[in-house]
Amino acid sequence: MNNVSLLGRLTADPELRHTQSGIATTRFNIAVDRQYTKAGEERQADFITIVAWRQTAEFVCKYFSKGQRIALTGSIRTGSYTAQDGSKRYTFEVFADNVEFCEPKRDSSYSGGNSYNQRSYSQASNNTPVTAYSQGDTGDFTEMPSDEDLPF
Repeated sequence: MNNVSLLGRLTADPELRHTQSGIATTRFNIAVDRQYTKAGEERQADFITIVAWRQTAEFVCKYFSKGQRIALTGSIRTGSYTAQDGSKRYTFEVFADNVEFCEPKRDSSYSGGNSYNQRSYSQASNNTPVTAYSQGDTGDFTEMPSDEDLPF
């Protein structure tokens, strides 16, 4: 099974690009803190390349910017190529399937009108609602008021 979940911060603003056939794509990096630190040392991070396609790419480029926290699930893809100097290079990327916000909105300019968005609730102590994007049909989801008691 090839499944990965990551939570990190964008290292730069994602840029939307299109293939020759018009398919939207973006490639960006996130910094993911390591869970452990050695005594007396600073916390370290791993920088992971993420690739998103189609509506996921459009969503990321429209609503995310440098420094924002992002949660995603996807699959790992590895590859290799020969560099100009003749050395063999290896690649490691995560192809994102599902992308979610991890922080409240920064300003009120976001209207939430994107039909690929659905409401979910943060597991943080304040239970602030966040917007998520997932590939597939969101017609089965309904918005729950944040002041209503949840059944679980």
